[in-house]
Amino acid sequence: MPSATYAERRSQLQTYFDRTAVEAWARLTSDAPVSRIRATVRAGRDAMRAELLSWLPADLSGRRLLDAGCGTGALSLEAARRGAHVVAIDVSPTLVGLARERSAALALPGRLDFRVGDMLDDSFGRFDHVVAMDSLIHYRSADIVRALAVLGRRTDGSLLFTVAPRTALLTLMHAAGRLFPRGDRAPAIEPVSEGTLRRRIAREEALATFGLRRSRRITSGFYLSNALELARR
Repeated sequence: MPSATYAERRSQLQTYFDRTAVEAWARLTSDAPVSRIRATVRAGRDAMRAELLSWLPADLSGRRLLDAGCGTGALSLEAARRGAHVVAIDVSPTLVGLARERSAALALPGRLDFRVGDMLDDSFGRFDHVVAMDSLIHYRSADIVRALAVLGRRTDGSLLFTVAPRTALLTLMHAAGRLFPRGDRAPAIEPVSEGTLRRRIAREEALATFGLRRSRRITSGFYLSNALELARR
């Protein structure tokens, strides 16, 4: 069951992406020119997306995949190109609208179902794979593990997700971010120790049938994120 802190942060994210960051996010996730700093973030996100996709089967025909926090849908499109039936969820109606626009004219071997909602909603059914790229980085480790437990109960294959690693560099970037006017700030990223996360996952009964298979950190300028894979044993 999602906690009160999870629900509060989810609400903040919806407000941010729908009211404050729409134009910036649309540019960041397109080919439009961006600042040097945002270019490093774009490059990092591209590298992370490629990494997560490399952990999935090359042929996803007949597989059902949840893109949990799909944003403007770049990962969803790639999974559908491999033949997957993708249910792509985001809390932001604006981002989901952009995703639908960008995919509308494409002929894909798989299926794309973009929806506005909570990625933890059980009504979306069961999946072979779940990918949560940079959608859990705003949550504390306890909420991350609770979310993984909810998702794990309806995942038959693997859970791929990213967290913000606890590093001196990320702490420095947070300090720099506090210099921006409050209205321009994104909801805070929550740095997480991988060791702490591993211990919490090991204690979570709902994840007892999963094993932590691999971990990969990607750093690109102002982008710093750590990918992990939980796979059914």
